[in-house]
Amino acid sequence: MDIFKQIQSHFKQGDTLTRLIGVNIGVWVLVTIVNVIFRLFNIHFAQYVEYLAVPSELPLVIRRIWTLVTYMFLHKGFLHLLFNMLCLYWFGKMFLFAYNQKQLLGLYINGGLLGALVYLISYNVFPYFTHNPQVTYLMGASASIMAIIIAVAMQMPDMELRFFLMGSLKLKYFALIVVIISFLGITSANSGGELAHLGGALAGCLFIVFLRCGIDCTRWFTAIADWFVNCFAPRKRVKQTKFHYAKPMSDAEYNQAKAQQNREVDAILDKIKRSGYESLTEDEKKKLFQR
Repeated sequence: MDIFKQIQSHFKQGDTLTRLIGVNIGVWVLVTIVNVIFRLFNIHFAQYVEYLAVPSELPLVIRRIWTLVTYMFLHKGFLHLLFNMLCLYWFGKMFLFAYNQKQLLGLYINGGLLGALVYLISYNVFPYFTHNPQVTYLMGASASIMAIIIAVAMQMPDMELRFFLMGSLKLKYFALIVVIISFLGITSANSGGELAHLGGALAGCLFIVFLRCGIDCTRWFTAIADWFVNCFAPRKRVKQTKFHYAKPMSDAEYNQAKAQQNREVDAILDKIKRSGYESLTEDEKKKLFQR
């Protein structure tokens, strides 16, 4: 139980990047566990996973509109998850050098949504894809990560990446190579994923272009997220303080009270002359200094 508490504590105290990685890993672990349980009963689990991935058929997408968000946290296998999370961590850290955590989350969502949009348009417009009667499904965080990569490359183009046995490569060239590889692969076996990569790259490019014009295109998601959090956050009760107002004194009452106070102070001063300051009681000392 301690390990679960530590994971929960780390998730709550972590930044947005840590939480994004945690959600992706958590979804993969949950799906993997459920898959094992289903297989024990000879139940084909793939058909249920499809309810979280984006289908290529538009009518099916409309009936499963939530897949436009869930797909970007869903991965096919451990290596798929591992590679994506390493890229998300590396480039997410670079992104946070220049931008804030809300923008990171907003760009992650924007990249995923635009990646899904490019995938859907391509599969329903280009004859190469429309002639294929089989429904395909899109899953993975690659489009979201591509958006972050392009945004970082446009903001810090001359930053160098060091690769083992390959030397150094500037970010702008790395981003260009990745985009070209995705474009050349849109007719490959992973055509859906490559199309989503291009959509994510477009989201990252638009983020920087609009930001340089003074427009933050991630603000819409930040506003929705803040509204959602405020709706479900427990409201703090404001403690009401009751004030008791004393009845104002008349001039006669005030003069009488003042004369009484002077008589008490004179009596205390006489006592000091006779017996010294040490002989005063605590109440007499307060009255003396409150004069």
